[in-house]
Amino acid sequence: MSKTAIRVENLGKRYNIGAPQIKYQTLRDKLSEGLKRKEKREDSFIWALKDVSFEIKEGSVLGVVGRNGAGKSTLLKILSRVTEPTEGLVEIRGRVGSLLEVGTGFHPELTGRENIFLNGAILGMKRTEIDKKFDEIVTFAEVEKFIDTPVKRYSSGMYLRLAFAVAAHLEPEILVVDEVLAVGDAEFQKKCLGKMSDVAQEGRTVLFVSHNMSAVLRLTQETLVIDHGQLLMRGPTPEAIDYYLSKGLTEEGQKMWLPEEVATAHKPFRPIAIRVLDKSGNISEVIRSVEPFTVEIEYELEKSLKGLRVGIYLLTTRGEYIFTSFDTDDAKQYENRTVREAGRYISRCEIPGNLLNEGRYVIGVNASTYMIKRYFQDDQALLFSVDPAGAPGMQWIETRLGPIRPALNWKIENFSDDGIHNGK
Repeated sequence: MSKTAIRVENLGKRYNIGAPQIKYQTLRDKLSEGLKRKEKREDSFIWALKDVSFEIKEGSVLGVVGRNGAGKSTLLKILSRVTEPTEGLVEIRGRVGSLLEVGTGFHPELTGRENIFLNGAILGMKRTEIDKKFDEIVTFAEVEKFIDTPVKRYSSGMYLRLAFAVAAHLEPEILVVDEVLAVGDAEFQKKCLGKMSDVAQEGRTVLFVSHNMSAVLRLTQETLVIDHGQLLMRGPTPEAIDYYLSKGLTEEGQKMWLPEEVATAHKPFRPIAIRVLDKSGNISEVIRSVEPFTVEIEYELEKSLKGLRVGIYLLTTRGEYIFTSFDTDDAKQYENRTVREAGRYISRCEIPGNLLNEGRYVIGVNASTYMIKRYFQDDQALLFSVDPAGAPGMQWIETRLGPIRPALNWKIENFSDDGIHNGK
């Protein structure tokens, strides 16, 4: 029976909203502060975590998902001893290696070489142990030429590569990783996933936070779903991700334009909002590849316009155009809306399932009269993610190239030796 690596019981972390940073206080200041503290209302505090309890067995790989601000990073910081809990109990068996953000634990004035040995020493490793891993760390990070350069001169990519290499190779019993795949190029992200898979197979305990649902599915056996500082569910990763996506717990896929953000040159057109809606009509930043979703643009016309068309550009994060579509592409629709009277409107576009591949995408907005005037354009109005769970070919671990991943009809024909054609 495997031992418990981490035990968390009734864990809570409270922050004081807008608390001033006071370096030195007199006795009078202390007394005054005590009186003020009694008068403070409860709404001057926020609970980043509240009543969180769970156990992790040695050798388990546990995912943690939740929207931004849900409390995921706070949980990992407590487990990594970066911050202390307000209440509750945490028991940890073994050394903890953490990668909470780029270069955590690095000293900017020290070289890459010195920081590797410093991090190893913090983990309680002997110099001989670090020496055995040193070449492997440097090779993985691809910083051989700069290993004796102070890390303050590293690019963010170099910083990340070295930080991940140190965290993954120095063999802590528990590895805590927070959104490492959010930074770095595609090749490095694939390298990180491969290394984390190796770490998991070695029997070490891993906690992995990510907004990349396919990575969570690939690497973890169980997943925690956290929202507003509370643990909503723990279960097998496929079930936990289904719960997370179906409950609309992802970061809102919406952008609002304030009146003061819209230049007078855009009049009489005034953009109000653009949203991504999942198949249930919930605003969501993460869309399933296999399900249809809707993009809606809300806007106001201060006076009537003739020939107006409102549309979207869909692009990859590298700026590659995938398609362009306008709300008057249908000739009948254009005839019915040749003149749009003053008022408030929503133009909706439904995008079918089994079209987009996994990844991050950009939506641009255009409102114009063809060949006459462009009233408004925002080439990067909104970003959203596509999760490939259940998409065609997911049984193969290879990365599918290209921004689209359509479900195409295939037939396999068998020509037997006697020349009879058997098609299925």
